[in-house]
Formats: sequence, C-alpha cells, structure tokens
Amino acid sequence: MQQTMKLEAGDKGGTSRREFLKMAAASGAAVPFLIESAAMSATPLNQPIGLQLYTVGADLDRDPIATIKRIAAVGYKQVELSPLAKISNADLKKALDDNGLKNPSGHYMLFDLLSNLQQKIDVAHQFGQQFMVVTVPWVADPSRFKTDPAAGQMGMFMAVISGLTMEDWEWNAEQFNKIGEEVKKAGLQLAYHNHNFEFKDFGSTTGYDEFLRLTDSNFVKLELDCGWMVVAGLDPALYLTHYPDRYSLLHIKDFKKGFTPRTSLMDKNPNPPVPTELGRGAIDYTRIFAAARKGKIAAYFVEQEPPFKEMPALEAIKVDYEYLKNLKD
Repeated sequence: MQQTMKLEAGDKGGTSRREFLKMAAASGAAVPFLIESAAMSATPLNQPIGLQLYTVGADLDRDPIATIKRIAAVGYKQVELSPLAKISNADLKKALDDNGLKNPSGHYMLFDLLSNLQQKIDVAHQFGQQFMVVTVPWVADPSRFKTDPAAGQMGMFMAVISGLTMEDWEWNAEQFNKIGEEVKKAGLQLAYHNHNFEFKDFGSTTGYDEFLRLTDSNFVKLELDCGWMVVAGLDPALYLTHYPDRYSLLHIKDFKKGFTPRTSLMDKNPNPPVPTELGRGAIDYTRIFAAARKGKIAAYFVEQEPPFKEMPALEAIKVDYEYLKNLKD
C-alpha cells in the first residue's frame, strides 16, 4: 500500500473558525454535515460523548454560563473549545469545572500558533487540554492574494483556501512539523482538522494526502471531520482503516440525503449539503465507528452546523446525544 493515496467513497480497499463557518452558512454554501459512569460503556468507542462548542455558539454568546449548564444537563461529559470572545478563559474554565465537563481538545488558527505559540500553549494548559487542533491551513505570503478590502479577513480566508497550491501544502506540512515538535515538548499534541477543500485533486494525489505523507506522525495527529470528508465524496472508514495511528479525534455530524459531493467551499453548485441532526441524514456511522474502534481515537465530538431550521441548537444537541448513546453495532 502506498503511503499517499486518494481513497474514494465506496472503495473497498484573528477571525475565528467559528466566524468563518458562520459566514459560510449565511451564504447558503455547503456547510458540514457529519469514563465516569456505567452508561459510557454503551456509547460508541466506550468513551464519553463530547460536544464541539461551535455547535451552540449563538447560545454561548447570549448566556455562556446557562449554556454550559444546559450542555451538561443533556449528558455530555466533555467539550471541545472553539475561540470564544464573550467570556474570559478563567470564567469559562470555572463553568466547565462546576458542571463536570472535561476539555481534552481546543481549536486554534495556524497563523496564531506561528506568531504566538507559547501563549496558546499556556491556554491549552489552563484548560487541561491534551490536543491543540488547527482548523485551517495558511500560506507563507498572504500578500500574494489580492482581495477586495470590503471583504475583510473573510475575503482573505476564502482567497487562501481557494488558491492553495501543492507548494502551499508542503509549506504547511513543514510548519506543522516544527510547531508540533514544540507542542510535544510542552506535553501536548498538535493535530489538524479537515474540511472538504483539502481533497481537491493535484494530479494523482490531494493536498490532504500529501500533508498526511509529509507530516511526522509523532508531532502531527489528525482530527477526522467525518461530515466534511463525506462532503468531499470520500469515505471516513477507509481513511481510519488505512491510517489507524494518525487519527486521534473525530467530529460527528450529518447531512440530509441528496447532496452533490464537492471539494470547494461556498460554491454555487446545485444540491448543497443541508445540515441535520445525527441519524436523520446520509452518513452511516455504524461502519465509521467500527473502523475507528480499530484505531487510537482519544475523543470524539458532536458538531452540528448551522443553520438550525427544524429546532434550536440546544434541542438539536439532545437529538444528537441520544442518537450516539443508543447507536448499536
């Protein structure tokens, strides 16, 4: 088996990320689809069910403390942080502790780690995180992208994502290896969270496959967003099977059936993925978890994307939790 490969679905063999995805949702673009109690043994992977806080971002903005309480009341035992501006780190940490919520992982932007790594490492330690997850790649020279000043930082994000070359992916791998080594020295683990644009073809390979090949497995692990990978027309179970030692974290989400796969973000192609609650969409999580159980997954997190058209987010996370709690092999 070659180390670099494109795995097809069905094959047998600072602007925060939160603001970034919120803009994508508002545009009508494709937004992603998919220890402590005896009850945990009945959950997938025999681990606590976690929640990525981006899912309830609007509620956290309105009332962070009450929202944290609601998350714990549903039954979630851990959360993954996105950048949050409406509450101090100290107050958020206290709210998590008061409600018995662990925080094994947090999301970070690559350019922040490049410019202020020690501060971000300190934040990760403050929350008791084990994983620092980067959510969007970057480029060595952003000035090469000429964007409309009125588009602001979001315009720059989209220009970078749309204009990534194989040389950019090679540069990203180099930066991740360097940062990952420093993060490892601090007793933490660096990881990368995929979307769908990573799977754009470059001849016989993709940016994601080259990034995976070029990064050191000791310094760079992966958080597999199952929904984004399916949006790209690929099969998460195959990647989990082929690279069981690289994946440490999972994002679990769903999209309604009938979407057209794509590897571009905020495109205007027909039949875009429509987010929905777990179990109400297109993704077969039974086989994904079966593959994940053969690997080394440390944690997994529900991450349902806006817009929440059928029920409020705080109701949707109950549906998502119950789906996972009752999911059978």
